[in-house]
Amino acid sequence: MKKLILAAAVCACAAFASSVHAQQAEPAPEHSFTGNLTVASDYRFRGISQTFNKPAVQGGFDYAHSSGFYVGNWNSNVSGNQFPDGASIEMDLYGGYKFTPLQDMTADVGVLRYYYPGASIGGRNANATEVYVGAAYKWFSAKYSHGVSDNYFGIADAKGSYYLDLNANFEVADKTVLGFHAGRQKFRHAGDLDYTDFKVGISRDFGFATLGLAVVGSNADEALYTYSNASGTESKDVSKTTAVLSISKTF
Repeated sequence: MKKLILAAAVCACAAFASSVHAQQAEPAPEHSFTGNLTVASDYRFRGISQTFNKPAVQGGFDYAHSSGFYVGNWNSNVSGNQFPDGASIEMDLYGGYKFTPLQDMTADVGVLRYYYPGASIGGRNANATEVYVGAAYKWFSAKYSHGVSDNYFGIADAKGSYYLDLNANFEVADKTVLGFHAGRQKFRHAGDLDYTDFKVGISRDFGFATLGLAVVGSNADEALYTYSNASGTESKDVSKTTAVLSISKTF
């Protein structure tokens, strides 16, 4: 976006051109559908591996209405060592509403259901339901997720558990983003499982796909987050710091 008369004329022309452009601009679509696909060297959820420190294939789709309402589904393989007796699949179903309360700020409220078909932990299903509220302002975002199901990822009577998520993302070069994350997971009636997680990563959009590399870790109690395979021949701490490589595409 020197002489007074000339400046006024230029402004008038610019205003007219902007008005014509606005009249000719395509309106935002009322309905939009997007899909996503990712292959990653590890599936880290809130700093904890869900795949026994092994690779994951993930994907989902989203529908959004111009009013701000949206629904979606996301899926990933998970480890049968951590989610026994099930299909080794995580299916997330969610819906919510996004709006703009202030310039450069987006707010988001919704509900999310984590579903692990057939999986059980300690004789209880591994499913969980959370409601969430979040906000993003320029490079910073924050989100609070509150557990509303009595059974919370296999922990009984854990309604009221929560996760606080803080993120900052900066475009450090063309189509290249440097990201920082910190989160805090609190479990009601199971405080020994509480932990803080972190992530530092960089990603670049190459057009055909986005490549990402991140260092992910937590301060979770190693003894409580170590799992063994069915035969007991292999044990892994799924909370330890590691590097995660990913390739993803949105379409």
